[in-house]
Amino acid sequence: MTTQAEEHSSTYDLVGSLETSVDDGFTLVSVGDLIVTRPLTKGGHPGFDKIIEILRNADATLGNMETNIFDIRSFKGSPQAEFGGAYHASLPTLGPDLKEMGFNIVSYANNHTFDWGVEGMRETIEALDKNGIVHAGAGENLSQAAAARFLETPRGRVGLVSCAATFTPQSRAADPAAEAPGRPGINPLRLTRNVVVPQAMLEDLRRVRDALPGYKLSQQHLDKVILAETTYIAGSTPGFSYAPNPKDVETILRNVRRGKQYSDFCILANHGHEPGNWCQQPADYEQAFARSAIDAGADAYVAHGPHQLRGIEIYKGRPIFYSLANFMIDDLRTPMGIDMFETYGKDPRVHTDAEVTVAEMTSGYDTAPGFTDPVFYESIITVTRFERNKLKELRLYPVELGHSKRLAKRGIPSLASSQQSKSILDRLQSLSKPFGTKITIVGDVGLITV
Repeated sequence: MTTQAEEHSSTYDLVGSLETSVDDGFTLVSVGDLIVTRPLTKGGHPGFDKIIEILRNADATLGNMETNIFDIRSFKGSPQAEFGGAYHASLPTLGPDLKEMGFNIVSYANNHTFDWGVEGMRETIEALDKNGIVHAGAGENLSQAAAARFLETPRGRVGLVSCAATFTPQSRAADPAAEAPGRPGINPLRLTRNVVVPQAMLEDLRRVRDALPGYKLSQQHLDKVILAETTYIAGSTPGFSYAPNPKDVETILRNVRRGKQYSDFCILANHGHEPGNWCQQPADYEQAFARSAIDAGADAYVAHGPHQLRGIEIYKGRPIFYSLANFMIDDLRTPMGIDMFETYGKDPRVHTDAEVTVAEMTSGYDTAPGFTDPVFYESIITVTRFERNKLKELRLYPVELGHSKRLAKRGIPSLASSQQSKSILDRLQSLSKPFGTKITIVGDVGLITV
C-alpha cells in the first residue's frame, strides 16, 4: 500500500527538483536597461564591437526592454497621458539589431511598457517575436503577463518571469472576472509605501491631520498617521519603507516555481526605482523578496530601474543583482507626446524633441541633480558561469556610456578605461559588502568566485 508521503515523493520526482540543471559551462549574460531608439550594430560606434563579443558569447543574454518598437508613420495608437517620465519609442529596425547584438531574452515589465498604450505594447511584442527574442512580463491579461517564457539553448532550457514594482497604474494587467474580460498590461508587484519619521514629528503630523476638516471622524491609528493620502510611521531613521502586495508576491512566486518546473534555469527580473533613482541601496522589501524568489526556484534574480548600480548578493549559490543600471541610454527620443513638452515647460511650436530630452535629463526624474551625474553613465556586464550545476564564477565587465559626448553619440556602451573600471568596481565592492559578497579586481574585471 502506497503511503501519502510516498505519493507526494513520487509526484515531486515527476515534477522535478528546484535545483539548477544545466550542462557544464552554461553562461548567463545579464545587463540593465535597454533604452535605445535605433539600430547600433552598423553605426561604427567606437568600442561597441567588443561589447557585442561579450553579449554573443553566452547561452542566454538578458536585458530589460525599456522601450517600444513601432513605426510612427503607420502606428494606430497614441502617446498616453500616463507615461514613465519620458516617452520611449524605437525604430522597427531595432528588433533585428538587438538579435544581431546577441540578445535572445528580455524582460518587458516596466514603467515604459505602456508609454504608447496597448498598441505600443502589442507592436513591440510582435517585433520581438518576429526576431526570435523571448520576452516576458506583458500580455493580454495577467495570466499571460505573469507567466514564464522559455528560451531553448544547447546547455539547457531557460525560463524568465518578469515583474515591475514601478509602473504606471493604468498599465497593470488583470484577468477576466465573470462577464468582464481581462485587461492587457504588465505583471505588477504593487508596493505600499510608508514614510518613516521620528516619533516627535509623527505627533506633529497627527496634530495637522486632526486640524483638517473631516479627520476627527476618521479612524484613529496610534502607530501611524495618514495625511493627504500618505502614510507616516515612527522610526529611528527617516526614510521610506515598502510592503509588497501579498497577492502579487504569491502570483510571482508561483510563476517562478512553475517556470523552474518547466526549465533547467529560471530567472526572475524585477524593475523598480524604489526608494528613488538617487539611492544606491535597494528598497527595504527587496532582499526578502529576492531570497523568496530563489527559494521558489529562481536561479538568478535580476533587478533594474534606478539607473545606477546597486550591490550584488550570492544567496544559496545563486546571484542576486539589486540593480544593473543603464546598459544603453541612447536618448534620441522622437516622436514624443505633447504631455512631455508640457511636463518640462516646452512648446512643440517652438522647441525640438531634443531640447525636451535635455530638459528632462537635467531636471531629472526622481533624481538629483537629474541625469547629469556621470554615475548614470556607468554600468557593468555580468557573466555568470555554472559548472556541475553550481555557480562557478561571476565576471563583471565595467562599461561606460559616453557621459561627455554630444546627444547623437551618447549612451552607447563601450568597455571602461582602466581608471574608470577601477572606480566602478571599487564602488560595486562597497555596495556589495553589506551582503557579504567579496569582489576581487583582476585587471579591469571584477571576479566573484564561489
